[in-house]
Amino acid sequence: MAYRLYNEKPNTFTQDCDDDGESAAGGRMLHLLQILDVRNVMVVVSRWYGGIQLGADRFKHINNCTRNILQQCGFLKSAAEVKQHPHHDGNKSHRHRKR
Repeated sequence: MAYRLYNEKPNTFTQDCDDDGESAAGGRMLHLLQILDVRNVMVVVSRWYGGIQLGADRFKHINNCTRNILQQCGFLKSAAEVKQHPHHDGNKSHRHRKR
């Protein structure tokens, strides 16, 4: 699980993640939300053991699920939107709250 909420005032992010036993999965999902500059979203990916060890491939599957749902729900910018309104604001501060 990972979430990322944008606070207009004071122009910061409240964000966090939880692995729930799947070491590093939440952190990787949060990183994906950050590099995609997704705002005001929470993503939960659930998986269960089906008898096959996935190893590191599990992160690829978790991130693909995350990206797919963000795309389906309209949270990802199209290439045209990025060119028209590039995201870069050097004054943004980011806050990562730890528990």
